[in-house]
Amino acid sequence: MNGRFKILGIVLAVFGLAFVAAGGYAFLRTQDGAKSLQAFSAAQGVKLSYNEQGQLTDGGKVEGGQAILSLLENDWGYKVDAGELNPNDPVVNTASEYMVQMATIAHHTLDSVQTVVLDKDVTAADGTVFKAGTYEFPVDGRYWAQFNRNNPIEAAARGQAWTATAHALIGELGVGSVTASTLQMGLGLAALFAGLGAVLIVAGLGLVWATRPETVKAPAFRPVANPI
Repeated sequence: MNGRFKILGIVLAVFGLAFVAAGGYAFLRTQDGAKSLQAFSAAQGVKLSYNEQGQLTDGGKVEGGQAILSLLENDWGYKVDAGELNPNDPVVNTASEYMVQMATIAHHTLDSVQTVVLDKDVTAADGTVFKAGTYEFPVDGRYWAQFNRNNPIEAAARGQAWTATAHALIGELGVGSVTASTLQMGLGLAALFAGLGAVLIVAGLGLVWATRPETVKAPAFRPVANPI
């Protein structure tokens, strides 16, 4: 029976080594991905702005940074990890930083006022006539699908506010956020593999140790007095 337990211990230790190796490989690959993401972000030169107190700003104003965080956390329901917003490393390369930059673009778009010029009178489908002229149209928090395209002023304002560039930047930043989150999960899996491997190694070596043959010591010889 002890021999079987010893074999089982050796098998567990071997599996443990395999898990540790897998954890190390996952860690190295994750680090490669993180370095690549860092290099890509640095090449683009996209950075967040902070004041001397380390507070997020927009246009040099803390209020602007707070409005962006409010959009991200309250409207979009994203939990910002404050530890990922590093004033000493403003390059956008973490999940929260990507989301903050995405919210910055969206905030500027949602809060913008578009100047729409109708060069001639336009009659809408419901018969309303919109006279030629220049109109100031506040986007007022409207997303792409929330404009009334039957209104020629809103239809034009939608294309001016939500440009192809805005959509492309938000899409690119979304990919960056997912990539950064995936890399974090990769680190977690690497730690899980390594931890499980360590447990298996300890358990396996423990079984080998527990089943080792014990050395039985002979009782010490004590002279007995001669009864004669």
